[in-house]
Amino acid sequence: MSTQPGKDTIYIDVDDEITAIIDKVRGSHEKIVALVLPKRATVLQSIVNMKLLKRTADEAKKHLVLITGEAGLMPLAASVGMYVAKTLQSKPEIPSGTAAAHDTNDDQEEAVSMADDLDASKPVGEHMRHAPSSVVRPGSASDDETIELDNGTPTAAASGAMVGADAAASAKKKKGGSKFKIPDFNKFRVWGTIAAVAVVVLIVMLYFAFSVLPSASISVKTDSTAIQQTLSMRLNTAATAVNSANNTVPAVSQETQKTVTQQGEATGQVDKGTKASGQVTMTAGACTADTPSGVPAGAGLSANGLTFITQTTASFSPQVTKGKCVWTSSAIGITAQNNGDKYNIGAATFSVAGRSDVTATSSSALSGGTSNIVKVVSQQDIDNVKQKIISQDTAAIKKELQQALVGKGLYAIQDSFINKDPEVITNVAAGTEATTVTVTQKTTYTMLGAKQDDLKKIIGDAVNKKIDTSKQQILDYGLDSANFQTQSGQGTITPISMSVTAVAGSDINTASVKQQVAGKKSSEAKDIIGKYPGVTSVTVDYSPFWVSSIPKKTSKITVTIEKPTATKNAN
Repeated sequence: MSTQPGKDTIYIDVDDEITAIIDKVRGSHEKIVALVLPKRATVLQSIVNMKLLKRTADEAKKHLVLITGEAGLMPLAASVGMYVAKTLQSKPEIPSGTAAAHDTNDDQEEAVSMADDLDASKPVGEHMRHAPSSVVRPGSASDDETIELDNGTPTAAASGAMVGADAAASAKKKKGGSKFKIPDFNKFRVWGTIAAVAVVVLIVMLYFAFSVLPSASISVKTDSTAIQQTLSMRLNTAATAVNSANNTVPAVSQETQKTVTQQGEATGQVDKGTKASGQVTMTAGACTADTPSGVPAGAGLSANGLTFITQTTASFSPQVTKGKCVWTSSAIGITAQNNGDKYNIGAATFSVAGRSDVTATSSSALSGGTSNIVKVVSQQDIDNVKQKIISQDTAAIKKELQQALVGKGLYAIQDSFINKDPEVITNVAAGTEATTVTVTQKTTYTMLGAKQDDLKKIIGDAVNKKIDTSKQQILDYGLDSANFQTQSGQGTITPISMSVTAVAGSDINTASVKQQVAGKKSSEAKDIIGKYPGVTSVTVDYSPFWVSSIPKKTSKITVTIEKPTATKNAN
């Protein structure tokens, strides 16, 4: 800010707020203040800011002149009665247009005082020459100094003067300052935005609290009766219609084939060595008139727990030994039954299988037997692997068949689940040398399904004989908790026993109940539902706790017809 005699020239920066400009005007010690505005002075393009500036000048008893050539500011200056000059050498004047009317006498007096002190017929610079010297501050420009209006950044001297004016204004504020407080319109906008957001959030919360969250649960008790029923039926995959006479129900067989491969360890052993051999002579007792029959080839001889096989037929002839006649055979060859060096035994006496009258003796040791033990697959190994496959959990297969039947619109009878004889394939045969055995088993699983309407017909025919159909009807056929037991069938027919607990009572249409009680109070809903035949009690619960009536949307209402606890045996 620079100072000239009788008049202050204040340069306004493009970034200055209205509050800063007002502080500079108040801080001036001169009666006439010229505000040099930069180009595009947006701060004064607001009518509110222009009025605040004019009011501040009037209250401070100062004559304010805007030094600017901005055409957009002229209507605003005219509306508040603000003097404007294009340059410091131009004559100040209120722009043409309707000036804002002053309502108070003080405003009129200020206007007269303004006219006395500020001669609009003279340029702004002339007022400096007639101002008293007492208002000239040290460092002010001379009377003849010309101030260039470049609408740009102020000179260093001007900047220094502005700093001085700001300091003076700050000192004045510390002493008490003006009682007039300029409102912060930015805060007004922030608080306005916050208030708008709060209103929107409140509306959303109210919508959820009173439209989305509310729900009602209605429980209705009736004089209904639970009836236990056990029925024998026949599921027939060849039938096309229900036969109530013999309780035949058409059925569908759902099949799936599974191939499972399982491996097991070989535990069998075989000696692949060589067999021992030798010779024996047989005797059949004292000679008689009848020659004993011979011992054929392949007969078994046993000694020391080991078995040997004769290789030729032993025929008997009389032979005198030590003065006695004995039936004796010639020497015949024998071979060990199995391989192994344990068959290498010394001279021994053998018993002959099936011939208690015959004894065989070897005069020399049997030899040639060797051992070579190898691991082989036994039949027990194969059976063990099969058992592992059979014992695997079939729950997943049952669920697969059940879902397939349900997908066809059928009621899956899980107790009818069976598997046919599997096809078993082994990679090696029993007795084959190997360390492991792999068994592949192909199994076909089946489950029967029937239409619910067909099952309900069988149940209904039985239950209707136990109730008064003029007052009651079947409310629940009990299929959700039914138990089935299948028996061995033949061909397309599978006998089955079905146990159900059906419920008979008054018929209440829950959809109709929802429409009738929607939007009603608890007492009103109880009166409406209580008029249905057979209803004994009604309970209405609201959720959340602030809800005081049943929602108007039927989707928010749950109606439950409670099943009876007492049962009636209708077998």
